[in-house]
Amino acid sequence: MTERGGGFSARLPGPLRRARIFAGYLGLLGLLGLVAALLVTGAPRLANEFADEGLRNDVAALPYQVRDLTYVIRPRMMQAPDAGNGAAALDRYRERLPAPLPTLIDQQWFAAQVGPEGVSLSGDKPPFNGSCRPVLSLRTQPGAEREVRMVQGRWPASKGSDTVEAVVSSEASSVIGLPVGTVFRMAGSTGVATGRGWITVKIVGVYEPLDPTAPTWDAIRLAETVCQNPMDGNTDKIPLLTDVAGLNAAGAQVGALTFEWRYRVATEQLTTSTIPPLMTAIASTRRTPPETGLVLTTGLDSSLARFDTQLRAVRALLAVVQAGILATLLGLVTLAAGLAVERRREEFTLLRARGATISEIGARTLRETVVVLPAAVLGGWLLGMLVPGRPAGAEPLGVALVVAGTTLAIPLLAMARQRRTTFISRRRDLVRHRSSIRRLTAELLLLLLAVLGVVLLQRRGLSQASGVDPYLVSVPVLLAVTAALIALRLVPWPLRQVGRLAARARAAVPFIGLARAGRGAPVSVGPLAVLVIAIATGVFTSVVTSTISETRDLVSDQEVAADARVTASYTTAATAQRLAGLPGVTAVSPLAVGVGQPLLSRTPTGIGGRDLGQAQIIVVDGPTFARVLAQSGVEYTLPPELTRSGRIDGPVPAIVSPDVAAAVGTDAVTEVQGRRYQFTVGTVASRFPGLDVDARRFVVLPWQSLPIPDFQPIAPNQFLVAGKDLPTDALRDTAAAGAKDYLAKILGTPADSVRPVSPAVVTTWQAHRQTLEQSGVNRLLSFTFSAGVAGATILALLAVGFAVLAEAPGRGRMLSRLRTMGLSGRQGRGLLVYELVPLLGVAVIAGGLVGVALPRLLGPALGLSGFTGGIPAQTHLDPYLILGVPLLVLAALAAALGIENVINRRMRLGEVLRLGEES
Repeated sequence: MTERGGGFSARLPGPLRRARIFAGYLGLLGLLGLVAALLVTGAPRLANEFADEGLRNDVAALPYQVRDLTYVIRPRMMQAPDAGNGAAALDRYRERLPAPLPTLIDQQWFAAQVGPEGVSLSGDKPPFNGSCRPVLSLRTQPGAEREVRMVQGRWPASKGSDTVEAVVSSEASSVIGLPVGTVFRMAGSTGVATGRGWITVKIVGVYEPLDPTAPTWDAIRLAETVCQNPMDGNTDKIPLLTDVAGLNAAGAQVGALTFEWRYRVATEQLTTSTIPPLMTAIASTRRTPPETGLVLTTGLDSSLARFDTQLRAVRALLAVVQAGILATLLGLVTLAAGLAVERRREEFTLLRARGATISEIGARTLRETVVVLPAAVLGGWLLGMLVPGRPAGAEPLGVALVVAGTTLAIPLLAMARQRRTTFISRRRDLVRHRSSIRRLTAELLLLLLAVLGVVLLQRRGLSQASGVDPYLVSVPVLLAVTAALIALRLVPWPLRQVGRLAARARAAVPFIGLARAGRGAPVSVGPLAVLVIAIATGVFTSVVTSTISETRDLVSDQEVAADARVTASYTTAATAQRLAGLPGVTAVSPLAVGVGQPLLSRTPTGIGGRDLGQAQIIVVDGPTFARVLAQSGVEYTLPPELTRSGRIDGPVPAIVSPDVAAAVGTDAVTEVQGRRYQFTVGTVASRFPGLDVDARRFVVLPWQSLPIPDFQPIAPNQFLVAGKDLPTDALRDTAAAGAKDYLAKILGTPADSVRPVSPAVVTTWQAHRQTLEQSGVNRLLSFTFSAGVAGATILALLAVGFAVLAEAPGRGRMLSRLRTMGLSGRQGRGLLVYELVPLLGVAVIAGGLVGVALPRLLGPALGLSGFTGGIPAQTHLDPYLILGVPLLVLAALAAALGIENVINRRMRLGEVLRLGEES
């Protein structure tokens, strides 16, 4: 092929002029390079953004006891304890923290407190003379006086050692009943007390925080706690604020003194890259605190460790998806470069005939690609830099590899194809080639690498502490390529058989199309491998997505076991009927759940003998339980021993966990609300609806079969509710009222004056299901799956387009000849369909099988159980995927027909017959 041009192009340098002539192929390669650079830079940045945001949200949602670094010391560990000196140590202790903690801390507080452990309260008036008194403590926190507004009275100004002045929040004053002027006595039973052991406390003011949500008030908020006698219900717990002099006096007289220095890590400075050094620093300061005697109390390192475990698993999945998409892009780059080299074959042959060496041909094409492709990749890099998020550490290396790959693709292929001139290559479809020993060896090596990778993945897993192993991440790609090679070996024979059957028919289009497909056009290793990788990546991500979603549904079915679950303190028996009467409720089943109940061996007297450990005891009303399960759509069939009716005077059959079955044997005795019942092991089950998925020791008893005496009925403390548009507020209020009625009956007091031990809580199935998706890494997980499916779909369509482009000249010459023999345009399009259907069919089957098999082959290596809530993930195939694959095939055929139509118009097929071999 000779170079033609005039005007402006004639004045351009040789490389630029040739780049302008072949701008279409170079532009296609440049577009692929731009997409690859955008993927290499933008995808990791966006992934880091989602991961960092998830980390910040998770840490911000932690309670202050877990989130903050708090050093606690008892005054007996200090010399001359003085609360006035504690605040001065804040900066000193922070500066002694290991890096990077000092730079990450943005807020700090000091506080000294007397009680509430180790002190008792007494007084002449309520609430200090009742059976369930409030739990109060004295606290001084420098700087708190600047963050309050005095509603009544004044700020404390304690004098002397006999009386301590204190202020109380307006909320606590109204709830507990502590007006200004209240006086009570605080006595100590533990700690260092140098005085008489008690002190008088006087309330001199009521305050309101200027910002009640500020972290300053985390440890000073009103809270509920259990009374000293749990049967009395709940009481209130609140620190009273005093000044330094009052706190020192209380500490000297009462004891029970505690100093604490609290440091808060700034969430806006946290990134996933800071997790390892931050965990190391916390572990170091836990072993070696800033000062002897300080004890670190925090759960931040444990929370970071859990997040890091999930993050590594998600990044491993993301790496698998990225490997599949990058491999597909690499295949497309190779196809595009091969297409460009094929179009210039006459030019290269002529250059060789004139004495040009292979290296000179490579240098000639390299000068052309250097002009265009690095700039295109740089454009993709610049676009990727606009994506929010931190860049990956290997971003420059990735961009450099993309530049090298796209720039050198055409020169390397041109040099490789010119090493040996083949004059029959113009009609490769008429020649059947035998595979060389070298190619067979390469294919066997590829198969060996794929099998070895699967074995290593099952043993080591994808997520490693040191990072992601490139070889292990590429195993799915190796499996897809291996599947493509195997399919390429198997496909020609059935295609030839189908072609022979088509030859007997009267229509010529099926025979010609299948004959071309059987001879390798377009079912060749390049387009087929790219298509299989793209489809396998898309199917894999879709299967993993549906697997996680389905398993999360199972977890919600397991732990909620109804449309809603109501948990409260012990309630009256009439509460179930009241709940059933609420609008939208169709069925209610009461449960009595007891944690840590004893298991005893059964003696002839039935009283109970040898201790067999403890277990969670659940008493269920079998008939109503089965009705709730059915109406809530929970697929679980209760065993007959739970649904049978009628009371049993002896041991009742029970469902037990495997751990309990191994401990008790065939029968045992347990306790339900203070009364012992005998049971026999009827069914052994690892899980039961209504229990946590990690419950290991449990016994389920049939309520209707137990010999319950009338004088000691079993009180329910949970209810399973079925229905639609359930009134959650009404469910909660009804259960709370039932708990108050039960406690009031036990105490013999009015219901309005009692407070149950635990508040009523309503958990709907939808709310529980949503909590499983609110982990910090969930957005990154969703991004991984969305990118995998979308990228694989687009690249699969591009692969089909390249397959059409690669065979366009030969197909154009054939169509021009056939049209002179009466072939219509519609039949020409049908010919393309018959050629592509084998390619798409083989790719869909091979890629689909690999994508579905990958979650099963990799198994625990994927770590999917960390995202499902505890139940091991079972591979689930989404029905929408089965519908989506045929739609993808139809879209690919439509795109191919559109590309073919554009090519035919540009090639002017009516002139091809006259021009002979010119293309």
